[in-house]
Amino acid sequence: MDESERCMLCEWRCGANRRDGERGVCGASETEIAYTSISETLRSYSVTFLCCPFRCAYCNAYRISQYPHSGWIYRGHVEAEELADEAITAIKSHERISNISFTGGEPSIHTPYIEELVRRVREEIDVGVILATNGFSTPGTLRRLMGLTSLFSFEIKALSDELHRNLTGAPAGPVLRNAAHLAGRFPDKIRVFRTVVIPGINDHEIREIAAFIASIDPEIPYRLIGFRPNFMLYYHRGPGRELMERLVEECRAEGLERVDYSGYYPASELKLEDRLKAAGCSIPRDCGSCSRVCRAIIREPWRVNSSGTPQQGSGFR
Repeated sequence: MDESERCMLCEWRCGANRRDGERGVCGASETEIAYTSISETLRSYSVTFLCCPFRCAYCNAYRISQYPHSGWIYRGHVEAEELADEAITAIKSHERISNISFTGGEPSIHTPYIEELVRRVREEIDVGVILATNGFSTPGTLRRLMGLTSLFSFEIKALSDELHRNLTGAPAGPVLRNAAHLAGRFPDKIRVFRTVVIPGINDHEIREIAAFIASIDPEIPYRLIGFRPNFMLYYHRGPGRELMERLVEECRAEGLERVDYSGYYPASELKLEDRLKAAGCSIPRDCGSCSRVCRAIIREPWRVNSSGTPQQGSGFR
């Protein structure tokens, strides 16, 4: 039997007949692409998949993860052979690009497609594979992904089962099992563990998550991501800089050696002029006379602090 006739890739094990168009708990039938892009941070050709087995209350990509129920229209299904040709062309034409990366949504629910795509690309060029995941795959799916993935970015959203269920709609057990397996047996494949810090909701568990990771391998990188209001938590506050810095210190106190954070909400109002100057704009702006690529558009706002200067980064990304 074709595995797409009875999908068992994630821990919902819903058995959806995706080959015939039935959508599983994750919302996926045939593999569909939201879009592709070039990631300078990862030095990769990046593929963003639609659908996800989680329903995260704070998801910043909920139009992608909750597809097709979100009502948005994306690129859709692309044959693996066609996308492989596109990836090869893009990687060859960018001198600094040497990887192909997968994000979403959740890539692991598209494992057979990823396997075929990577195989076709590697027949032509040598590339690394970077995969961002929520860790909800079955052990079998994880083994398949470990066989072709160079680096994982693995998100642990909460430690306690009740909070994890309330945040994502899914149990924490499979995520923690997969995190422990990956960190214990293949620590060199972990680019970073990460957690989105949501004040008043999961910030009290950050130290416990750090202790969990440190108990496996204290040298594994852990990044705290400042929550940005979105989806069902659109009106919830983001974390301040003081909270993020305190949590980093608490994680280090648990024995975790490589901890950093990105993003926070400033206590004071932001000044528009400071933001514009940091982006290289003239004041007042005169976009019609500026011939260069607009840095005000391409600079991610969470990488600039309240004074308009770039935030400190870490040794890992």
